[in-house]
Amino acid sequence: MSTRYRDILKQYWGYEDFRGIQKDIIESIGQGTDTLGLMPTGGGKSLTFQVPALAKEGICIIITPLIALMKDQVANLRGRGIKAAAVYSGMSHGAIVTVLENCILGGYKFLYISPERIGTELFQAKLRHMQVSFITVDEAHCISQWGYDFRPSYLQIAEIRKIVPDAPILALTASATPEVVEDIQKQLQFRNGKVFRMSFERRNLIYMVQKSEDKFSSMLHVLRSIPGSAIVYTRNRQQTQELAEFLINEGFSATNYHAGLPQVRKDERQEGWKKGTYRIMVATNAFGMGIDKPDVRVVLHFEIPDSPEAYFQEAGRAGRDGMRAYAVLLYDVKDCKKLLGRVRESYPEPEYMRQVYEDVCCYLQLAMGDGTGVTREFNLQEFCYQFKHFPILAHNALLLIAKTGIIRYTEDEEITSRVMFTLGRDELYRLHERTEPEERIIHALLRRYSGIFSEFVYIDEYLIAKETGIDYNTVYVTLKDLAHAQILRYIPRKRTNYITFLCRRIEKEEIFFSPEVYADRRKQYERRILSMIQYVTDKDRCHSRFLLTYFGETETRNCGYCDICRDENPERDEREAIRDAFLRQVRKGPLSPRDVDFTGFRRDHFIAVVRSMCRQEEVILDAHQRFILPDSSES
Repeated sequence: MSTRYRDILKQYWGYEDFRGIQKDIIESIGQGTDTLGLMPTGGGKSLTFQVPALAKEGICIIITPLIALMKDQVANLRGRGIKAAAVYSGMSHGAIVTVLENCILGGYKFLYISPERIGTELFQAKLRHMQVSFITVDEAHCISQWGYDFRPSYLQIAEIRKIVPDAPILALTASATPEVVEDIQKQLQFRNGKVFRMSFERRNLIYMVQKSEDKFSSMLHVLRSIPGSAIVYTRNRQQTQELAEFLINEGFSATNYHAGLPQVRKDERQEGWKKGTYRIMVATNAFGMGIDKPDVRVVLHFEIPDSPEAYFQEAGRAGRDGMRAYAVLLYDVKDCKKLLGRVRESYPEPEYMRQVYEDVCCYLQLAMGDGTGVTREFNLQEFCYQFKHFPILAHNALLLIAKTGIIRYTEDEEITSRVMFTLGRDELYRLHERTEPEERIIHALLRRYSGIFSEFVYIDEYLIAKETGIDYNTVYVTLKDLAHAQILRYIPRKRTNYITFLCRRIEKEEIFFSPEVYADRRKQYERRILSMIQYVTDKDRCHSRFLLTYFGETETRNCGYCDICRDENPERDEREAIRDAFLRQVRKGPLSPRDVDFTGFRRDHFIAVVRSMCRQEEVILDAHQRFILPDSSES
């Protein structure tokens, strides 16, 4: 079967062979064994499910929370002639049904789906009729109660194993402590499963920590010193805009990104950054997951993240092309105190959370004993103003209340725009004095959407803008004008929160916060924060070594390049110069050993560095014994 896997790899991706632990994972899941793969960002983890799925009968279901990743990978697979589809929020009911029906009929080899969707009756009913080869769980640390990004919706994955009991599970993550590795297997109900680990060491990524009393000046110095594409991470949505504007005023091309932006804006800015229209993306942690841009030269954190797991993933988006890159973390004297304060913000006292639950019930006018299955829109800002709560505390309280199972709290759900014509087709054609934008937009609606005279249909203003050549804002204003003229009804897209009551309204004193929901998780969160404070304040331990030890690696070494390791070491500087010179040659195409250019270096030193790079799989030899770069993409 190994030959079959290599044939698929060569046919669809053009690579001669696998690297690292890819082959081990592929053979394990191909044999029907529950498998967990621990691979750092850029390790090529998507090949570990795409290749074996193409070798097996049936459809591979990939569960991932990342809509951007779904869209990118579906487009990538289709570009290779492979049938793939995705189901995510914002799709109409009819579109979802169509996709799932095609999965039953064998129309797709891959179905990407969000964890929230797998718990729906519709999906579970359709799943019973699908021939499933295996289930892939991406970002598998989200299923662990001890993971830094636990998501209750992931717990439903174990339930769908009952529907397709013969389908093995492949779990993948780029960051997990030994404790989380054990919990992932437990939560996914592994049956004699296997675990494969790649070292998380990134030899080309240099970690730097800088204490600064003026972070703005420090940020400018870093971005001016390190050319190339960059990401600047900050926690606050408003600050993403402020920092982007500051950088623009300083002469940089920059834009900002956060979860509260309309999807069309996120897509535009993400694509602009990937194509180089913007050099710098200033973002919250909503940006980056599943984004495949290999030539990011620096990832800068403007504040300290609240866990080594989050920092490792975000910093790891730099240097995925194997060339030298930098992960820079700025902090000042106040940051450590603010970080400790997040424990109280993220885990409010139980009595406070019980009061939030009661106030929410009053705000939504839910009577005692009522509520099972009721879903209501929830305006957090309005609620906090009315009941005198701080938004961050109330938001985190609702997240924790949701973990008890009495409510479901859905954040920032984007509701797609809808349109229905109020005039009949004949009346519409008899209208006079329509503006040119109105004319073009009406024709685009009629061409693209059927049934628009009898019911509301979901529309995408961005697609209409592209089709008509009219900018997005003009499309929006024109649709509003058409609605005001009673030619059509228009419900613009919006982002909103929802609360679903999973049981009747109860007395607040009845709410029980188990240790697994509150006390244990609060202690775990506090430990992560203390680890990050230790990371930035420890002046004796190599940053790379610190992170590798945190993730359970026992055989670690100093990187030799971070600010802790830096000292007078001319041999280190020569090795790095040789490494960069050799990579520049290999990046031009397959390189025969006899064509290597040693100019400027001692030949024996150059050969020693090249041999070390081969051992580290920074470069590999192809079937023709030529040096090539390993695949650095996720696809």
